[in-house]
Amino acid sequence: MLLSMTGHGEAQETADGVTVSVELRTLNSRYLKVSTRLSDGYGSLESQVEAVVRRQVHRGTAQVTVHVRRDEAAENYRFNEDVLAAYWQQLEKLTSDGRLSENAAPISLDNLLMLPGVIQQAAAVAQPAEDWPLIESVLTAALADLAAMRRREGDSMQADLLANLGQIDTELDAISARAPQVAEAYQQRLTERLKKLLADYDIAVEPADVIREVGLFAERSDISEEIVRLRSHTEQFRETTDGEENPGRKLEFVTQEMFRETNTIGSKANDAQISKHVIEIKGAIERIREMIQNVE
Repeated sequence: MLLSMTGHGEAQETADGVTVSVELRTLNSRYLKVSTRLSDGYGSLESQVEAVVRRQVHRGTAQVTVHVRRDEAAENYRFNEDVLAAYWQQLEKLTSDGRLSENAAPISLDNLLMLPGVIQQAAAVAQPAEDWPLIESVLTAALADLAAMRRREGDSMQADLLANLGQIDTELDAISARAPQVAEAYQQRLTERLKKLLADYDIAVEPADVIREVGLFAERSDISEEIVRLRSHTEQFRETTDGEENPGRKLEFVTQEMFRETNTIGSKANDAQISKHVIEIKGAIERIREMIQNVE
C-alpha cells in the first residue's frame, strides 16, 4: 500500500470547558522532520506531540498546529473600581463646567461598564498536563484524517505507477521480438557492403569471415541478460508497492536499477528500432521517478 507524503488532516473536540483543535500538513522530503506550533503555555508538550506524530508519519515534513482555548469563567474577570471612579469624576467635572448638556441622554451603568478598563479579563491559565489527554485524543483523530487523505492519493499514484510499468513491459516485448533480428540484419548489411568493396578486385567474400564478424557483433550487442534483469526489476517494483510499508526509498533504488539496465540496452543494441522503444521506456521510468518522490 502506498501513502502519499503530502496531505492535510484536522480535528477538534471540546471537553470540560476546553476546546482543542489540531491541524496537520505534510510535505514531501527525503527524511522525517516534525515542526510544531502550540498555544501559549503549552510548549512543554512539544516533545509529546512530536512523538505521537512520529508513530504515524515516517518520512517527509510534518507541520503540526495545536490550538487550546479554555472557556471564559466568571473568576477570570475583575471589576476595577478605581477606573470606574476616574470615569465618574470626569463626567461630574464635565457637568459642573457646563460642557455636558443637560438634555444629554443619561449615562447608565451599562454604558459605564463598557468603557475600557472597567472590566478586566485575566488570561486563562494554561494547564498542559491536565489538558494532555484531550490534546492527544484530538491529535490522533487529526492523524487519522491525514492518513485517509494520504491513502487516497497513494491509491491514485499506484494506479499511475502500474500503468507506466505496463508500458515498460509492452516496450520490452517489442525489444525482445526485435533483438534476434538485429544480428541477421547486420549480417545482411555486412555481406552486401563487402561484396561492393571487393567486386572491383574480383575477390569473393568468405562466408566464414562474415559469420565470425557477425558472431562478434552478436556477442557485443546481446541484450538478453539486460532484458531479463529489467523485467525482474519491474516485477520487484510491483511486489514492493503491494506488500511493503513505507516503500518509498526502496522504490527509488529499484527505479535507479531500471534506468541503468535501460541505458545498457540502448547502448548495446545498436539498432534504430530498439532505440525507439528504449526512449519510450526512459520516458515511463522518468514519470515513475517523479511520482515516487512523493511516496512515503
